[in-house]
Amino acid sequence: MKTFCFGVLAALLIAGEPAIAETFRCGPWIASKDMTVGELLEKCGEPTQKTSDTIDVYGPAVAGGGRVKRGTSTIEKWTYDRGSQGAPMVVTIVDGSIKSMERGS
Repeated sequence: MKTFCFGVLAALLIAGEPAIAETFRCGPWIASKDMTVGELLEKCGEPTQKTSDTIDVYGPAVAGGGRVKRGTSTIEKWTYDRGSQGAPMVVTIVDGSIKSMERGS
């Protein structure tokens, strides 16, 4: 059941997104998706732009067919403008954990 919900969420996050870049440079540091959100803020500072969306998470109903709401998930997109250094980087944070770092357009 949880696998199904997370699979659907992952598919939504991946669909139509630019190529994934595992790391990017923030001054003298390398930011990676293995960092915590706090570490990212410490090394890279506040992003140039932030968006946030809360979506409902559904799973199968216990009795009978259909689906029932199991909770919510918060998806944030943080954009770091890197100036002339390169394309902006978009960091996707799901429920407080970094899930991906992608080159923006």
